[in-house]
Amino acid sequence: MTTKKHATRVTILNEEYAIRTDTDPEHARAVAQYLDQAVRKVMSSGSVVESNRAVVLAALQITGELFDARSTLESTSASIEAISDYVRPLLPPAKRQARAGEARAGD
Repeated sequence: MTTKKHATRVTILNEEYAIRTDTDPEHARAVAQYLDQAVRKVMSSGSVVESNRAVVLAALQITGELFDARSTLESTSASIEAISDYVRPLLPPAKRQARAGEARAGD
């Protein structure tokens, strides 16, 4: 099954781009707006004048944000799993469920 492509227009640094995306056009525009703001922030710092360099620096900052978010998600997931392992034995047997991917006793 193929995902339907959506055509939309986005504006980054006053340049309009026609893009095709698997995501909702509103999502694509929000992503483009986020990139536009990140690039403008880099350019407003005064240390970078060329837009292509500002785009690269903004992409590095956004990628850093992504890595931080992934790390936080992994940490949160590990904490939830630890709490679940602690609480599971305290539940009545009928309410206990094995973790995803584990077989329950007697299965």
